[in-house]
Amino acid sequence: MNLWVRSYPARRTTRYRGSSLIEVMLAVTLMAVTVLGLIAGQLWTAREARATAMREHAAWIADSIVEAMREPSTGDAATRQWRTRATALLPHGEASIVESGGVSAARVTWTALRDVPRADDVIDKPASCGGADVPAGASCVALAFVK
Repeated sequence: MNLWVRSYPARRTTRYRGSSLIEVMLAVTLMAVTVLGLIAGQLWTAREARATAMREHAAWIADSIVEAMREPSTGDAATRQWRTRATALLPHGEASIVESGGVSAARVTWTALRDVPRADDVIDKPASCGGADVPAGASCVALAFVK
């Protein structure tokens, strides 16, 4: 008797010839959904960065107007200069000074871009613009000061 030869029950030999069509379709679908999610996240981040940059420009302009108003002799010329910059830096940007009850406010308004989220969609919704009625589709920054 040969010791090297053992008797095993007959095995079925199965050959795997590749993935089935369903497995390939599921893998492609999963990858497509993942890529679309990543792209949507990038677009949202870009929109938020753009909206934040505009709000930062508006706050910078409002602060500059307040600083210009500290010196009454040059305040009017500087205010006109900053109004021009608001128009140049922001879409339909307008800068104004509003006085109410001894307190003044430098207000900068601009038209929000179409791809920027509406105020109702923003999670951390900014406060109203110094009690002013801001039209739909517009954003505003107000900075109060005393002369």
